Amino acid sequence: MAVMFFTTFHIINKMSIIVVDFVCRVLERKGVRRMFLLDYLDYTLKKLKANMANILTMTNLSLGGFSVLTTLKGQLNVSLLLVFLAALVDRFDGAVARKLNIESELGKQLDSMSDIISFGVAPALLIYQSLLHEFGAPGAFFTILYIGCGAFRLARFNITENNGYFSGLPITVAGVLLTLSYLTIHYFPPQFFIFLMITLSFLMVGTFKLKKI
Repeated sequence: MAVMFFTTFHIINKMSIIVVDFVCRVLERKGVRRMFLLDYLDYTLKKLKANMANILTMTNLSLGGFSVLTTLKGQLNVSLLLVFLAALVDRFDGAVARKLNIESELGKQLDSMSDIISFGVAPALLIYQSLLHEFGAPGAFFTILYIGCGAFRLARFNITENNGYFSGLPITVAGVLLTLSYLTIHYFPPQFFIFLMITLSFLMVGTFKLKKI
């Protein structure tokens, strides 16, 4: 999947150069400087490359935000799909940053803020709206607990050296598992989902090590 993404990016890059070269030839006949257009193209492509990872991160954030909104509208199946799409996009932003050598502190912080929405708030709200609201205050408490533990895990990740390992369960994994559990709401009692949310919460703030894949 990652190879396909980078191949597509390079194809688009090549095509844009061909198109602009053609436009340059046309405009040259009208007295427009070719060098100016080529410099502008080069500048634009460099800016696009430098921000590609952040663009993917913002896409992740947007999908998570839309998931929250669709949950509030009662469109729970759509919300589930949006979380999965966010997880797919999340797989690429870090890989793109490393591949293009554009890792930055801004990107790291932005990624965490996106993850807390897409894999913290969105999955928790999905399960709360579908089941846990029936428990009243306890259901709300465990929903907030999950989000809080996810935020703590992301904050800890941002200030520690990782050395190829995750400390605790990544919030992306927790969010996907919690979202997947929505598909089983007709097969398990509501108490199971409270137990699952508590378990995922403590796994996220745990100190055990998981090797990065």
